Amino acid sequence: MMKARSLVQAEANTVDHLEIIGGRKLEGHVKTSGAKNAVLKLMVASLLANNHCLIRNVPRISDVETMIGVLKGLGAEVAWEDEDSLLITPTHGLSYAAPDEFVREMRASVQVMGPLLTRVGRVKLFQPGGCVIGQRPIDLHLKGFQALGAEVIEEHGYVFVQAKKLKGTEIHLDFPSVGATENIMAAAILAEGTTVIRNAAKEPEIIEEQNFYNRLGARIRGAGTDTIRIEGVARLNDRFIDYMVIPDRIEAGTFMIAAAITGGEVTIEEIIPEHVEALASKLRETGVDVEIREEEIRISSQGKFRAVDVTVLPHPGFPTDLQPQMTALLSMAEGTSVITENVFNSRFRYVDELIRMGALIRVESRSAIVKGVPKLSGASVYAPDLRAGAALVVAGLAAEGRTVLEGLQYLDRGYEKMEEKLLNLGAEIKRI
Repeated sequence: MMKARSLVQAEANTVDHLEIIGGRKLEGHVKTSGAKNAVLKLMVASLLANNHCLIRNVPRISDVETMIGVLKGLGAEVAWEDEDSLLITPTHGLSYAAPDEFVREMRASVQVMGPLLTRVGRVKLFQPGGCVIGQRPIDLHLKGFQALGAEVIEEHGYVFVQAKKLKGTEIHLDFPSVGATENIMAAAILAEGTTVIRNAAKEPEIIEEQNFYNRLGARIRGAGTDTIRIEGVARLNDRFIDYMVIPDRIEAGTFMIAAAITGGEVTIEEIIPEHVEALASKLRETGVDVEIREEEIRISSQGKFRAVDVTVLPHPGFPTDLQPQMTALLSMAEGTSVITENVFNSRFRYVDELIRMGALIRVESRSAIVKGVPKLSGASVYAPDLRAGAALVVAGLAAEGRTVLEGLQYLDRGYEKMEEKLLNLGAEIKRI
């Protein structure tokens, strides 16, 4: 029995983990990478191109590598042109069935449905995987396809959608779903007539897709508002596309919170200020000094915070992808904060890990009641999903002593060179 336990322990010790010694103020400058949630969708959008697409400012993260696998499995040619540029060439013989092994790994693979339905006329997809942060059904995607005239069959864990001809129509989403908005928009590009999506999601990444598709020859307007209008075209153009991706607002926000919680002074470069307004406003409420410039933002903090209430809402509200990191900061605020999550119903799975570090948090349905404590203590913790991992890194940076974080496969899905960037800001952090 002792020998078996030793073998188990030895195997656990071989798992990659981060070791963080907390208590160091972050200081200096850090550049934001390209937006994960935009890059993945633009890679998929390239399936509709009639020529090469060069996408620049692409982060080297595992989700991008997974999406490369999806595109190659469909028959597209994908190659790194340099450190952060991808060249994608869709072929005329694209498959309609995305490879299961990649689709199981990543939720964003569902976005191939709209482009494939448009270009190939049919698509077969295994129900997608990704982070377990609550129910994320694709019902709204499928209802949108059906409204455009497609037939939908669901069986044995697969979704099969086909259409001989799609026709424009008016679609009202029950909820401003980002994925459904994107998929319906793509499916309507070559549809006959005009499609209007009402109660559409307003995220900046959707504006990126509109701009990209319009470069291909689509006629889309209204992205960034709750009404998007797509005038169907007979054919897209043959232009070579060279496109620079916007900076990642969630990565920028994570570094903003990390600077604040450590009592540091950090300038985050390569940002679009409007994309982090909701977070900037909340940080100011807590007492953090936030100075916004043209393409950068400076965070200065004394490491002391006032409690505030946070309500997570679709864009332009407070983003769900920054809720865990903000909860980590508020766990050290003076007073009691209430964080209400209105997007994903299982987003508080990380709370037990913060409690392990000394936080006082009680979860009630969709809300977390956070009573601030003077300090957090380093502990061994596990990241149950991508943004939870970022929150635990943030907490570890401020905690007294040593924090060991496992579950890095989630963190690596969305953050490029996170340890290197934090090291450059003065953190004591290393991957083992």
